[in-house]
Amino acid sequence: MTVAREAVVLPCVFLTVLLLGALRIADATVLVPPSPFALVLGALLLRVVVQSGALAPERLMSSSRSGLANLNGAVVLAALWASAAQTIAVLIPASGLPQLAGNVFFFILLLNTAAAAPDRRQLLRSLGVTLGAAFVLKFVVLHQLSAPGAGPLKRALHTILDGVTLGALIQEVPHPVMAYLALVAVGLFLVGVLLLPHALPRQARPHLALAVERGGPDPPAVISATTDVDG
Repeated sequence: MTVAREAVVLPCVFLTVLLLGALRIADATVLVPPSPFALVLGALLLRVVVQSGALAPERLMSSSRSGLANLNGAVVLAALWASAAQTIAVLIPASGLPQLAGNVFFFILLLNTAAAAPDRRQLLRSLGVTLGAAFVLKFVVLHQLSAPGAGPLKRALHTILDGVTLGALIQEVPHPVMAYLALVAVGLFLVGVLLLPHALPRQARPHLALAVERGGPDPPAVISATTDVDG
């Protein structure tokens, strides 16, 4: 990983996600930080990212790095945690039963993902599908239910949810630009996770151990060469 990516690109990407996810545009534009529970969910997501190898923390903070490099690594980790929490927060409905369901959904999903222990590629695919589905549910399905008027999609949803009290699902209709801001924030977050310094692929680790046993290069040198090629 290059110095520019670690010191400039990653912090800027994650801080942009944090800003876009916090924007709430209505009669007045305000910044809304993630809730305490969203911060917990962000910490769970950070754990899963590390567990999958999508992030190798030792490449950001270790005793072999200078104090300034470790400080920069700490900034990247903090920005990743905050942006993960903000990304989840912007996809959870604002109130009522949908908010409760969204919180429970992400909590169970992250625990299940941690138990499944996916690798980096599987995690990236899973994140893309999960965040995309949550975006559609909030900004398409719930928006259609809550918006005034009676379009074809709203009539179909009313028919499907005939046995459900729709008042429990109705949300405040957000400003039209909010969906675009959320989409950009989610996309940037996924790009940021993709750019993180990742661990050596699992299938390469037995070959590394065998090379060391035979008197090959030291592990740090092999890992550095491998990860530099991988990004």
